Amino acid sequence: MSSLSTRAAATPAATSSPRAGGASSNWLARAALGLAGLVGVVAIWWLAITLFAAPGTLAAQFSPARAAATLPSLITDDRLAVHIVTSLRRIAIGLIWALIVGVPLGFLIGRVKALDTALSPTLQFLRMVSPLSWMPIAVMSLGVGDRAVYFLLAFAAVWPLMMSTAAGVAQIDRRWLQLGESLAATRSEMLWHVFVPGIAAHVLTGVRLAIGILWIVLVPAEMLGVSSGLGYLILDCRDRLAYSELTAVILVIGALGFLLDFAARVAYRRFGVGRVEQER
Repeated sequence: MSSLSTRAAATPAATSSPRAGGASSNWLARAALGLAGLVGVVAIWWLAITLFAAPGTLAAQFSPARAAATLPSLITDDRLAVHIVTSLRRIAIGLIWALIVGVPLGFLIGRVKALDTALSPTLQFLRMVSPLSWMPIAVMSLGVGDRAVYFLLAFAAVWPLMMSTAAGVAQIDRRWLQLGESLAATRSEMLWHVFVPGIAAHVLTGVRLAIGILWIVLVPAEMLGVSSGLGYLILDCRDRLAYSELTAVILVIGALGFLLDFAARVAYRRFGVGRVEQER
């Protein structure tokens, strides 16, 4: 089965250094432009608070300067790192459960047309139900705590993973399947040399979409009676009327979400597109 993983043509020559330098310059230019846009948005935010919010009012507490000033105390007094680690652990567990359920189910749906036809109406119905609408049922069934949060996160993330996997299986080139069958490949060989490389990019696309959904669902899910996490910290700041700290937590949530999406994009380019190119 090694022939399934061998290129039909010789590997093209390495990219020349001028092109590499040009790509690096383009990346730096895009990064600088993105940073300038971010600075501009923060400046508009600060200017709006300065012009329209009188000092000492409630609205003045939402200024970027006040949020930045409260960040050190948020780290030391409110144990921000502990809440971040707790939320990331819940994201990881929810994503793992979604992978365990979504990828095999998507594989079967993509391979078995009758199964796709039978399950499609039910799955489309469930997919359109907001994960947050399951919160009362999750609490009554699983109790208050982490298990209900895991269920909500896994339920939210399973759909992009399942649909991306099914789409990847359906788009695999039939010639690769025929080649594997002509070489008398076993099921495990077909799985690891044909299907896994063929759906890797699609699964990673699903992972990126799932992470975005998970990060949105996480904050309200962590309001289900848990005692840690970024969602809990949002409620705690609200109850203490610490609106500057609340603004700082919102900024932290946005920054972490950006970093998670960036990591998913890097993984897609490294293990998704790169592996597909290697297998061709």
